[in-house]
Formats: sequence, C-alpha cells, structure tokens
Amino acid sequence: MAARPAPARAVRPENAADAAVWDVAATVNDPEIPVLSIADLGILRGAEAVGAHGARVTITPTYSGCPAMGTIEVDLERALAAAGFVDVRVELCLAPAWTTDWMTDVGRATLEEYGIAPPSGTAAVGANRGPVRVRLSVRCPRCGSLATREMSRFGSTSCKALYSCSDCQEPFDYFKVL
Repeated sequence: MAARPAPARAVRPENAADAAVWDVAATVNDPEIPVLSIADLGILRGAEAVGAHGARVTITPTYSGCPAMGTIEVDLERALAAAGFVDVRVELCLAPAWTTDWMTDVGRATLEEYGIAPPSGTAAVGANRGPVRVRLSVRCPRCGSLATREMSRFGSTSCKALYSCSDCQEPFDYFKVL
C-alpha cells in the first residue's frame, strides 16, 4: 500500500483582502514558544475576509489536547479586532493533523535561536506502513554538538522531548518530529 502524500504547508492567500486577514493572524505568537508566530509554527491554515469587515481564520492544533489553543483563539480575536475586523471567527481544523513539516524554515531557525532544537527530518505520513524510521542525532542548539542524548520523551510541553548535550553539559528541548 502506498503512503499518502503529506498535506501541503498553508501559504499566504494571493487575494488582497484574504491576505490582509492572514497578515494580522500571522502576528499572533504561540504562547508556549513566544518567539514563534502561529504562521511559522504552521498551525495557521487559512485566512479569509468575510463581507466588508469580517474575518475567518482556520487553525490546526499541534495535537488535539493542546492547552494553548484557547489562548491562541483569544489572541487572534484581539489582533483582528484591533486591526478593524468586527465579525471575527476562529475555527479549529483537526484533519489533516498538524505536522512539523508545516513549520517554516524561519520557524525552525527561530526555534534554534531560542534554544529549542528544531525537528530533524520530516514526518512520514502513513509511517506505520512504510520503512522503519531511523533515529538521528539531535544537534544541540547551544553548541552545535551531536553528542546529545534523550533524557525524557516529554519536555516542557508534549510537543517536545528533553535532551542533554554531552559536550556543553546543557539540557535543552527538542521539538519532536510529528
């Protein structure tokens, strides 16, 4: 059985009115990683102007129980209201499931600059049917060493694992490939 193709990363709409909604929504940051926008995280899936002053934004949580989604919804509503949108609707989309493949290159670089190792590799859609995944070394975001080891499958959030670097002796979060 062939693996399903991975869903594409969302892109800024070409239509000017929709793009205006996207641009405002893209200013909202993830509350758990405050340096990372929801656009760079890849959870901003769609933005649309509705009528003369309305906006509809679609977001996909990193996982279905993500506690940050309520805060992100409120932050989106506030940002869009501040930009002049009076009828704002934020919709959650659970399918297809979010994947780290939707993170932008800027998002990955921002994670590393912030001290969180970005996900290495790509998620394999339908991975349980394909080849066995090989675990790769995780590069330390502080010193760049590959002499790291996993301390715990869960870090400061469920999306991250806790690692330690054998060279610089610093612990760090690794954003898991999902």
